[in-house]
Amino acid sequence: MEKVAVFGKPGGGKSILSKKLAAATGIALYPIDLVEYQKNGERVPRSEYSKAHEKLINSENWIIDGLGYLDSFWRRIDAADTLIYVDLPYTVSYWWVTKRLLKSLFVKPEGWPEGCSVLKGTLAGWKYLRLSPQFWTPEFFEEIQDRGKDKDIYRITSVKEINHFAKQFGSANVRI
Repeated sequence: MEKVAVFGKPGGGKSILSKKLAAATGIALYPIDLVEYQKNGERVPRSEYSKAHEKLINSENWIIDGLGYLDSFWRRIDAADTLIYVDLPYTVSYWWVTKRLLKSLFVKPEGWPEGCSVLKGTLAGWKYLRLSPQFWTPEFFEEIQDRGKDKDIYRITSVKEINHFAKQFGSANVRI
C-alpha cells in the first residue's frame, strides 16, 4: 500500500478513516478539498487544481481523501494501488453533515479549508447527498472495480468498520 484513494458520499466518514489510516501507516494525507479550494472558500482555477493533483498522484506515496473533479478522480483511481469506498447508509451521512454544522458553532471542523463557510458546506453536502443516489450507483462501483482489478479494493459499509479499519487493515471482513 503506497497510493490510497479514499472516496464516497459527503459526510460519510472519509476524513475520519483517512486520518486514522495516515496515522497507522505514516503515509501523508491529502484531503482533496484543500487542493480544490482556496482559503477564501472559492475553487482554485481548474488548471491550478489539475497541476497540483497531477503532482500529488505522481508522488511516491499518498492517501487522497475525497472526490474532486470527475476526470481527476478517475486519474487517481488509475494511479492508486488501494481503493477505499466509504459507503455508509444515507441516514448516517446526513446526520454527520448536520453534526459537523452543529459542532462548528463551537470549533472549526478539523481539516476544513480555511475561510470556507461551514454553513455553505453543509448546504452543499445536503444537496450532494440528495443527488448521490444518481451518482454513487452500482454501475459506478462496477467501473471502479473494473479499473481496480489489480488493486486492493475495500468497501466500508458501517461505522464499526470505519472505527476499526486502520487497525484491522487487510481484514477479510472489509475486503471485497
